[in-house]
Amino acid sequence: MSTPGPPAVVVHIPHASLVVPSDVAAGLLLTPAELQHELLVMTDRYTDGLFALPSSRATTVAFPVSRLVVDPERFTDDDSEPMARKGMGVVYERTVAGRPLRHAPSAEHRRHLLARFYEPHHAALTTAVEIALAAHGACLLIDGHSFPTRPLPYEDDQDPDRPDICVGTDPSHTPAWLRDIAVAVFAKVGWRVAVDRPFAGALVPMRFYRKDLRVSAVMIEVRRGLYMDERSGERLTCFREVRECIAGALRTLGAVGTSRRGGA
Repeated sequence: MSTPGPPAVVVHIPHASLVVPSDVAAGLLLTPAELQHELLVMTDRYTDGLFALPSSRATTVAFPVSRLVVDPERFTDDDSEPMARKGMGVVYERTVAGRPLRHAPSAEHRRHLLARFYEPHHAALTTAVEIALAAHGACLLIDGHSFPTRPLPYEDDQDPDRPDICVGTDPSHTPAWLRDIAVAVFAKVGWRVAVDRPFAGALVPMRFYRKDLRVSAVMIEVRRGLYMDERSGERLTCFREVRECIAGALRTLGAVGTSRRGGA
């Protein structure tokens, strides 16, 4: 019996972790209660479970610490990162409400945080995409997130009428057919779907970004009120049902998405 090769789908989970290493927490300007509140509102809690697919179907790369440590979905250059103007670049200096989170890190401390957390994670994500490309000549990267039912103060989109699912796209790496499939598979479940609202974009490792269109990418954001109590952070009783619906949608998306060349 032949051993199955690596999958053509890579699932990226950047914001599910609640882990803040003790040495990093010691440098934050928050009380323990304030830190727990910040983690509650800023963490895409349970997305590692919601987007879980068997290893035969997808390679999953999850960031092991909280985005409050460093945010793996930000550009490392603040001049290139739009959220840096709000104090929420790759190393957050402000809370969700705009209060000080930490003192501005020195250049040395910033390099240390990136080398410790950001760079190994992106190396692992890049490797996963490389392996998929080598095996299949194409890779579908699914970027898994969640978002709050009510807009947070830092968010650009303050429209209170939010969809159940946000499909984020990239102009170079999300062809129209991939966007349309993503919208269709979630709409079929009965959920309200919007494209690039309230959040836009889809992460692609810099090695391939706008250079290798064999890598296609789509961001899927799930409204938290579908599966969790946003006040307590606890799962709702319907969590398993929601997870199964998302898994079915992702299986369809992966099967169709990887049958076509990225950018085609």
